[in-house]
Amino acid sequence: MDSSSPFAEGERPRHRPFLIGVSGGTASGKSTVCAKIMELLGQNKVDHRQRKVAIVSQDSFYRVLTPEQKSKALKGQYNFDHPDAFDTELMCQTLKDIVEGKVVEVPTYDFVTHSRLQERIRVYPADVVLFEGILVFYTQEVRDMFHMKLFVDTDSDVRLSRRVLRDMKRGRDLEQILTQYTTFVKPAFEEFCLPTKKYADVIIPRGVDNMVAINLIVQHIQDILSGDICKWQRGAVNGHAHVHAHNRSLKRVTPEEAETAAGAAATPAKRPLLEPSTRPH
Repeated sequence: MDSSSPFAEGERPRHRPFLIGVSGGTASGKSTVCAKIMELLGQNKVDHRQRKVAIVSQDSFYRVLTPEQKSKALKGQYNFDHPDAFDTELMCQTLKDIVEGKVVEVPTYDFVTHSRLQERIRVYPADVVLFEGILVFYTQEVRDMFHMKLFVDTDSDVRLSRRVLRDMKRGRDLEQILTQYTTFVKPAFEEFCLPTKKYADVIIPRGVDNMVAINLIVQHIQDILSGDICKWQRGAVNGHAHVHAHNRSLKRVTPEEAETAAGAAATPAKRPLLEPSTRPH
C-alpha cells in the first residue's frame, strides 16, 4: 500500500459520492461486473488518487477468526456466507466515512490463511463508489446508504461450477468443496442473500454477459460524472435515499426495464467469467 499523498487529508477536496451496491450469490460475477464497468468508464488506467469511480468489496470486512474458527475454516467447516462472518460495525463506519468524502483505510483479508493482514488499502474520495458483496443489502443501515442497488442474477449451476473450478485451482479437495457448498453456501444464499434481491433497483441476469444492462448502468454513471457531483444534495425520506442535482431528477431503471432491455440483446460473446482466485465469493 502506498500511503504517500500529494495532499494532507485535511487539504484534499471532499466529495459526497453516488454509492452503488452490487450484490448476488457466490461466483455470480459481481466483481467481474464491477471490473467491466470500470473498464468501460476508462478508469483502470487512471491513478488511484484521481479515479472518479472506486470499488470496495465486502470481502475486506470478514471478522478476525478465533483459533478455533480458523481451524474450522481450514477444514471447510466455517460458514463464510453467514451475516455474522462479517464485521458489520466496521463496514458501516467505513461506508459512512466514504459517503462523507473521507479518505478511508480498508482492511485486507487473506483467504488462504483466513486472517486479516496488517496491510490496508487506501481508498480516496471518488464521485461514484461501487460496493460489492454477497450480503451488502442484508443490513438495513448499509442498504439505506445506497443510491442505486444492483443484483447480479446468475444460474445456480453456473455459480457452483465456477466455485468448484476456482477452489480446485487453490488446491482444495473436490469433496470438501462440495460439502462446504451444500452445508453452508447454498443454504446461506437461500436464507440471507436471495431474499435481498427484492431491494434491487436493477437486476442483471447472466452477469457480465448481459452487456445491454451493463451499458445502461455505465451510461447512467456517465450522466452522474458529467454533472457537478460535488453540489449534489442527498438526504433520506421514509428511510430511503434520494438524490437531487440542481433540480435534475435521475431516472430509476426498474428490474423489469432492465430485463426487457436485456432480452432484446443479441447472443453475447462468451467471456471468461471466473472471479479472481484470491476471493471467496
